[in-house]
Amino acid sequence: MTTAGIEQIAVIGAGNMGHQISLCAALAGYRVRCADVSPQVLQKAEAFADSYLVERVAKGKLAEEAAKRARANIAFTASIEEAVGDADFVIEAILEKLELKRELFAQLDAICPPHTILATNSSYIVSSKIADATKRADKVCNMHFFNPALVMKLVEVVRGPHVSSATAETTMEVARSMGKTPVLLKKEIYGFLVNRVLTAIKQEALYLHDMGVASFEDIDAAVENGLGHPMGPFRLMDLTGIDLSYHVSMERYRETGDMALKPSPTLVEKYTRGEWGRKTGKGFYDHAKDK
Repeated sequence: MTTAGIEQIAVIGAGNMGHQISLCAALAGYRVRCADVSPQVLQKAEAFADSYLVERVAKGKLAEEAAKRARANIAFTASIEEAVGDADFVIEAILEKLELKRELFAQLDAICPPHTILATNSSYIVSSKIADATKRADKVCNMHFFNPALVMKLVEVVRGPHVSSATAETTMEVARSMGKTPVLLKKEIYGFLVNRVLTAIKQEALYLHDMGVASFEDIDAAVENGLGHPMGPFRLMDLTGIDLSYHVSMERYRETGDMALKPSPTLVEKYTRGEWGRKTGKGFYDHAKDK
């Protein structure tokens, strides 16, 4: 079930979040173009789409005809112009760096049709920091999916002071049409809802580890078995990407100048070593078998 007025969706960024969001949209019946500047990332994203749909059919989770329709709905391209030229709705899922997002949104604004809504999947950067890079601030908002996007139901839609009611409502409807459960934030706040809670837990977990109070394994075990979380903060960082945690912390530190917000020594060490979690085969845990 698609949303009235939205037929073509473009996703910019074919990484872990981008290609899964693209599949969510394709399965919902939208025509989707997923763009990325990296040929290797695009190749990996397309291979994932093929294997994922085949596996879902094999497991009896998806009808073969539905899988064929979804695969026909999605295309991968290195050209942003090709991806967004006739898009009704764009979802940006690139690196969590403000200057890169502003450059991209200015580019999107120049290429997209006037009616196109431009959403950022950013988990921390509010859209008011991006909107003025465009001439359509009322159509720029946050639409934050959770990792893995094909599994997680929640989508946070943030209505900043510049966002129109129509944009917020359409974004909520697009999320619902993908089978998601959207929640609306009526005002902007750093970290939105879920990540404000998770960040508090992650920061305390890193502090306890840095101080030698407990190993990361025992901290994870305490959170999982004492608080009932499906995975502890270190296992979660490995899943979402230690590089993402590092960049988010650095962005926040640069913005505020607050020394308390600098990445923890453990996080800096992992980032510098390239031990970014599952995506590299090693983070806090060894994921060689996963790769």
